[in-house]
Amino acid sequence: MLHSSFNTAQHCYIDENVLDEIVSSPSSTWIPFSEEEFTSTITKYINSFTPGPDKLLWSHLKHILKDKLYLKNIIKIANACLDIGYWLSHFKTLTTIIIPKPNKASYNTPKSFRPIILLNTLGKLIEKVISDLMQFPTTSFTRVN
Repeated sequence: MLHSSFNTAQHCYIDENVLDEIVSSPSSTWIPFSEEEFTSTITKYINSFTPGPDKLLWSHLKHILKDKLYLKNIIKIANACLDIGYWLSHFKTLTTIIIPKPNKASYNTPKSFRPIILLNTLGKLIEKVISDLMQFPTTSFTRVN
């Protein structure tokens, strides 16, 4: 049932010519991450989230990032990933958990379940920092190098 639900468009024709109509915008350079961006991002998240395959809780990561040496090393990893254009396979490792939705009369259909993806916590943090930085690029917020 899951296979038929999630792979129904696998053999459908896709017209890639629509991509030719998209006008290119000038690219901009990425400013390296700062310590403040990481510390402000991690303080937003509560400690009760379920850890991913690395078993690292947000509370553990918050404690680790209090040490400036560890924080600087994590920032170096994040900056290197963006500089070379490669996302480490460790950050791509995930666990999928299928959770039944409550109050369903029958659990014979895929719609009765909800898949939840658990990513490695460090990769999730870097993604959240990137997301926060890209969320409002046209506002008056400016990053200081």
